[in-house]
Amino acid sequence: MSGSSGEEGIPAASGSPDASLTQDDSFTATSHAGLTYPWGDAAPAAGETIRIAPGISWARIPMPGSLGHINSWLLDDRDGVAIVDTGICLTLCSDAWKALYAGALQDTRITRVIGTHLHPDHIGLAGWIAKKRGVKLWMTRGEMLTARAIIADSSDTAPDEVLAQSRAAGWDDAAIEVARTRGWNMFQRMIFPLPRSYVRIEDGGGWGWEGGGRRVVPPAGSDVRMEDGDRLDMGAHQWRVVTGSGHSPEHACLWNEHEGVLVSGDQVLPRISSNVSVNITEPDADPLGEWLTSIDKLLSVVPADVTVCPAHGEPFKGLHVRLMALRDEHRMRLYNLAEAAAKVPLRAVDSFPLLFNRPIGEHNQGLATGEALAHLKRLEVEGRVRREDRDGVWWYHGVA
Repeated sequence: MSGSSGEEGIPAASGSPDASLTQDDSFTATSHAGLTYPWGDAAPAAGETIRIAPGISWARIPMPGSLGHINSWLLDDRDGVAIVDTGICLTLCSDAWKALYAGALQDTRITRVIGTHLHPDHIGLAGWIAKKRGVKLWMTRGEMLTARAIIADSSDTAPDEVLAQSRAAGWDDAAIEVARTRGWNMFQRMIFPLPRSYVRIEDGGGWGWEGGGRRVVPPAGSDVRMEDGDRLDMGAHQWRVVTGSGHSPEHACLWNEHEGVLVSGDQVLPRISSNVSVNITEPDADPLGEWLTSIDKLLSVVPADVTVCPAHGEPFKGLHVRLMALRDEHRMRLYNLAEAAAKVPLRAVDSFPLLFNRPIGEHNQGLATGEALAHLKRLEVEGRVRREDRDGVWWYHGVA
């Protein structure tokens, strides 16, 4: 695989992405909020990749919307590369892959597709690549089965359960009518049909244990499930699976312990916080509790000095700084909500100014509501608020 012109000065022997910066004037490291960005504002151009460390290269797939892109991580895998995350099922994204096949990936075999989690920007083209390249899709069971369930659940109008939850959150009649007529389930439109079979990644236990209690998963052509703590055998490189939840049911991160690299997907992002929402599929869930537990898990399992390769934004150093900032941000939001509810009962929509630093309108009210409900549910679980159902609307009261 070839990369962008800037990667030629990276010394493979050091195994340290930071060390490469001193050898290449095309990258200028930057820092922000306690994080260091070894590659600064650099990003791979169309059809090109940037070498991050031995065993991993970076490609960027453009997308519409505020995010603007998703990072795809290309892992050296014996006689080819494994693709981690793909972009949405749009020609904008598929054209980017065609440019890579004609450029950096020319004459390079694709060995497998790995989806960190179920959202369309991550697996929207997974089925397309798997079909075209004759390879298998690797995901956790929680992500794969949830994706299939969501894709299958579509209708021309929003289901009654969705409208009832929106009303419970405090939406007015006009907003509910807009939601009703908009239809239900954008996922189906943004994900190329997934393969009927896949290779499972999951947390713990299984086949072929090595010393230290972790199993080594055989090469890409073998049909075995993958679990948290597994090591994906990619020849010269092995990647340990570390799962988290809250943003999605069973999100897979990949950690190369030898090279000190973590492919974090949406579980850790450098500049934004991933959406953590209560949704209609599991309305009584506590996703923020799961998110906070996952932060503690990553803090305890993955070293602070890894290079983090996120789904959005640039590769960075400072994993523990970022994880603690994410945890503290949510804890402060919970404190502010509990304080407000102690003074006057709140609906979910009343919490928006306390949770978000941007206007909430028709285009983002659904996501904002899901995240508000997640914070209020966490306060319920912690015994800091109680919920009252008043004529189908949920009011949250502070608990002394």
